[in-house]
Amino acid sequence: MTTPSEVKARLDAERRGAPFLLYRDGAGAQVIVTLDRPLTVGRRPERDVALPWDTEVSRLHAQLEPVGGDWIVVDDGLSSNGTYVNGERVNGRRRLRDGDRLVFGETPVQFRSPADVDTDSTARIKVGGATLPISESQRKVLIALCRPLKDSAYAAPATNKEIADEVHLSVDAVKAHLRVLFERFGLDALPQNSKRARLAAVALVEGIVRQHEF
Repeated sequence: MTTPSEVKARLDAERRGAPFLLYRDGAGAQVIVTLDRPLTVGRRPERDVALPWDTEVSRLHAQLEPVGGDWIVVDDGLSSNGTYVNGERVNGRRRLRDGDRLVFGETPVQFRSPADVDTDSTARIKVGGATLPISESQRKVLIALCRPLKDSAYAAPATNKEIADEVHLSVDAVKAHLRVLFERFGLDALPQNSKRARLAAVALVEGIVRQHEF
């Protein structure tokens, strides 16, 4: 489970504003890598993002590069097993967006870009004594997620497609927002089939989503 100190480290990284990578090492410890220059990814210890425990990662697997104000991941044949972003294999270069899920070998890595969130109006909410940032788009996703529960606490939260239709975003964008919310609420270590229900429950119990918003 995500520890309070790990949540604090993530929030501190967000406040600094620079893009960063978030993942867990071979021992399960949280790792945050700030993106402030081009970086290499691979199994060798000398790589900037070294994943020596993952035998599916190539010695030089991929690169991360800044282009203008954005970041891209590059895998133009460097890796044997491929680099994936949101489940799609990268063939060459792929622009990254806040919340994207990269997979190198068998290691998932989340790309965070707080500046992308800041372009959307961001509020602060209290959850369990902690103050967390939440953008207007993330709030809309939360409301849509919780909508089926307005009539019955036993209902299942909305699907990604139902949320996308309500808030007029792509399914991929909804998935990216949910990944950020799972991480921000300390739910990312839960089993996949539990995260959505727990997030909806927390949003309702903490008063983040209120009945009059449905």
